[in-house]
Amino acid sequence: MKIKYILPIICLATACTKQPKLEGLDLEKWKADKGGCLGERTQNIDKLKSLKEEIKGVSSNDIDDYLGRPDVQQLADRNQEYYVYFLEKGKHCETLQEKSDAQSMVLRFSAMGMATEVTFQRGVPK
Repeated sequence: MKIKYILPIICLATACTKQPKLEGLDLEKWKADKGGCLGERTQNIDKLKSLKEEIKGVSSNDIDDYLGRPDVQQLADRNQEYYVYFLEKGKHCETLQEKSDAQSMVLRFSAMGMATEVTFQRGVPK
């Protein structure tokens, strides 16, 4: 009986996710520059900073579609998670397990899978 009411709510919630408008970003080049190791992502830093608010509220599945899989994915407290996209070449380009202090864009997702915060920092969240 409960499934009868819950299923439509879940379908409605997932169908109404925000689609980001990421004009000005060459998403194919972005995806091809895994880890920022080719230097293509550095050209987009200012544009990404201007799109911070546009990225908030987007589901992790949609972010995967637009920006590709993150370079680092971390689980946090209360079923939250972080996606880390490196924006420049660093130690991680030579050895994936190496901790890198390269400039990165970090997206924090809520337990519901929606982006709640976009920050620019060095390395991964601590």
